[in-house]
Amino acid sequence: MDSRASSCGARSPADHSPHSRRNPEEGPMAGYHNDKDQLLRRLRRVEGQIRGLQRMVDTDTYCIDTLTQVSAATKALQSVALHLLDSHLAHCVHDAIAAGGAEADAKVAEASQAIARLMRA
Repeated sequence: MDSRASSCGARSPADHSPHSRRNPEEGPMAGYHNDKDQLLRRLRRVEGQIRGLQRMVDTDTYCIDTLTQVSAATKALQSVALHLLDSHLAHCVHDAIAAGGAEADAKVAEASQAIARLMRA
């Protein structure tokens, strides 16, 4: 069995909650599992940028300087989102398409909806 197959199992409607988690004994939860440390580092960097923004507002930093930092934090989050999307397409969607059937259709629709949300953000 391909190592990607274990990371992207079928999800029931109850699993679509943003807070749903798999049992750790079932194996990795997501296609980005191998990049988890890198993603966490990037998210911690974004967290630092947000804290910096809070300080900037607290100290009445010039508006344009604050907006520049908002833009940088936004770009950093978009970069994380694109990495997650790429991993999802390369693992979960790829494996579902290889298996075929309704699961493939569902994964493609789910990915399409996620892309639409990212485009609106």
